[in-house]
Amino acid sequence: MNGRDLVRSVKAVSAVGPAQGLRAVRASWRHRRADSVGRARRGPELARVPGGVVGVSPGPGGGVVRFDRSSLRVTVTVSGAVFWGWDGAGPTPSYGVAAGCPEADPRAVLEPDKDGGWRVVSERATVAVSRHGAVEVCTPGGVTLRRELPPRWWEPEGGGEARWVQRSEVAADARFFGLGGRVTGPRLRDGAYPLWNGGPSGWPGTGDDPLSITMPVQLVVADAGTHLVFHDSTWDGVVSLREGQVGAGSGHDRPGTCELRMEGGPLRCWVVVGTPARVLHTWAQLTGAPAVPPSWALGHHHVRRGVGSAQDVREVVAGHKERALPLDAVHVDIAPHAARPGRCDDRAGSPSSSRLAEEVRGDGVRLVSGVGPAVTAERGSAVFDGGRASDAFVRDAAGRLVRGVARPCESVYPDFTAEDVRKWWGGLYEERLAQGSAGFWHDVGEPVSFGAWGGPSLPRSARHALEGRGGDHREAHNVYGLCMARAGYEGLRELQPQERPFVVSRTGWVGMQRYGGAWSGDAARGWPGLRASLSLVIGLGLCGVPYSGPDVGVLDGDPGAELYVRSLQLGSYLPLLRTQSAVRPGRQEPWAYGDEVLGHARVALDERRRLFPYFMTLAHLARRTGAPYVRPLWWRAPEDRGLRDCEDAFLLGDCLLVAPVLEPGVERRTVRLPRGRWYDTVTGAVFDGPGPVTVDAPLSRIPVLVRAGSVLPVRGASGGVELEVWAPEAGRKGGGVFVPDVGDGWAEPVVERYRVRWSQGRVVVEEGGEDGGGEPPYPVRVRGL
Repeated sequence: MNGRDLVRSVKAVSAVGPAQGLRAVRASWRHRRADSVGRARRGPELARVPGGVVGVSPGPGGGVVRFDRSSLRVTVTVSGAVFWGWDGAGPTPSYGVAAGCPEADPRAVLEPDKDGGWRVVSERATVAVSRHGAVEVCTPGGVTLRRELPPRWWEPEGGGEARWVQRSEVAADARFFGLGGRVTGPRLRDGAYPLWNGGPSGWPGTGDDPLSITMPVQLVVADAGTHLVFHDSTWDGVVSLREGQVGAGSGHDRPGTCELRMEGGPLRCWVVVGTPARVLHTWAQLTGAPAVPPSWALGHHHVRRGVGSAQDVREVVAGHKERALPLDAVHVDIAPHAARPGRCDDRAGSPSSSRLAEEVRGDGVRLVSGVGPAVTAERGSAVFDGGRASDAFVRDAAGRLVRGVARPCESVYPDFTAEDVRKWWGGLYEERLAQGSAGFWHDVGEPVSFGAWGGPSLPRSARHALEGRGGDHREAHNVYGLCMARAGYEGLRELQPQERPFVVSRTGWVGMQRYGGAWSGDAARGWPGLRASLSLVIGLGLCGVPYSGPDVGVLDGDPGAELYVRSLQLGSYLPLLRTQSAVRPGRQEPWAYGDEVLGHARVALDERRRLFPYFMTLAHLARRTGAPYVRPLWWRAPEDRGLRDCEDAFLLGDCLLVAPVLEPGVERRTVRLPRGRWYDTVTGAVFDGPGPVTVDAPLSRIPVLVRAGSVLPVRGASGGVELEVWAPEAGRKGGGVFVPDVGDGWAEPVVERYRVRWSQGRVVVEEGGEDGGGEPPYPVRVRGL
């Protein structure tokens, strides 16, 4: 232990007390020792590039281009997605790609290209491979969207995992989005973005990237077109971005650049080209359709952090009921599976009981249970003993159990990268279901181990099954939370096959939408955190995770009345609406801030409930099309450069434009509108885009505009479905869809389509889409006249 580590150890002990502090010191020391023994030092390395082309071998969907020192496999799938892999890498095995390798497109042709290169021509994209290994992705019209320069590898002389770097160029006007849940966005500026899932205890703003969900996925939007690129490696890495500049230096454009450095894994890549809607549809086909949450999960959730008594749950439910505030679920704070009374992981007075669940269910409220991966390392615990008997826990290179510290016990960690461990863990949810839990939120699944120094996770030399291939934590870390979500989701499907599971996770990776949604982790502090939470939701949606949301209210400190109101107003239009309060700052339910805040909160929560049919429609459409609920303003007009730079407003589906207030003291704000006519949903004021407009934003509400011609399914005053139709512009048509709620099972709902048009001076609404049809089966309310 050096002097710096000694200082950190003393600070850890003084901060959390002798017992927990000493556990943290021991954990850090064990992890350092494990890495010093289990990880070989990198010696001299050999640099390598592909070299020149020496031959080709045509194959389904493309073929293999051989170089002096490597080979490149190029395949176009029937969905239009393009795959290439160096050094013989294929699409599988992959944690990101859904089960079943995508079928190759038999119409794609490998043919000679200029200057000794080759190209694969398909309906949606052309892939050109130069004679030195550069790869260009072009539109069918021949416009280059992305150019990957020849890659470089650094291989240890004695063998081992090769590091690699891939540099790319995009159009000068292109903008970068994605890379998972980022708070510095949603548009990604110049800078370096680590690809290693972190676990911050609270994120005050833009200085804490990366958060808990990083993904090597970029969505690049330019005048020439939109494309998504996914470098399929789970290893630690860094993406360095630099935006281009139009007309930079003597009238010449400077292209945008991307450099990806990975510490290991295969060098393989997927690219999808098309409109944003087509790209996300193909992406969902490739990585798996998003899970549809149960209907109650689209309502209002509340979590009381740090408290676990049944009486506290009753007070939360009663407080909302007394004040006529909608409430659909109460989240019970995280506790390990099968906590034992008298042990350090016990939650005294745990509210997980079937009696309490039945009691609050009578008020229409579900209980959601927090679950973390750490298992208390104490003999006599059924989970610990059962896991040891099944060899379910992560071990180090010497075969010893890896021990860490979590909440605040000495803990061990299941290896979720093994199928039999996932099945064992999934069965543990049966006890929570019997106690009345209706769903689960996964926390600290990065995984987190609280140490006095070093990274807050497992040793990088820790061993994992990785589906039978074997490897260490460097490869498994980023998919640990993904595999935990899979264990929970699949376990719940087996335990309750008649119901759609509810699972949200703080951490994950590509494909996590197959197993549920995401929540932000501990809520942000201050106004920068409010802007950051919107960025996170938009970024995850563009990476294929449509159901996510931040916590409303802060874990440590008082947000103040104005920030609380603005946070709740924003959260009411995001997929997952979860308010929270915690022990340290005291209660943060709406009534804690006085009657004025309570009134504003009631307006926001009532509007969320009124929009429930619309949210349910968006959930089912996301499963079918991959389109996120929350979309950037450029979703339907990516060629509009002004919209590409707009980050303080968003589209909720195709109908609504939400312009949250993200700064203090604002009562009017500017909104940049996409093309078309828009109505203020409260005042009915009319605005025409494209271009900026100024709208009212009093503390009582945030501006929400609706597209002319929209059909918005809402909950009427009687509780039934009503179609709120906004008049189209004169001489134009409109329309919309509604997917009715058919319960929380697996029944496939029918998508209802409606057409709106002017006829003899009045707005006519017909069921049946473009061909017309009969009268809608719901009451119709026409607005915007």
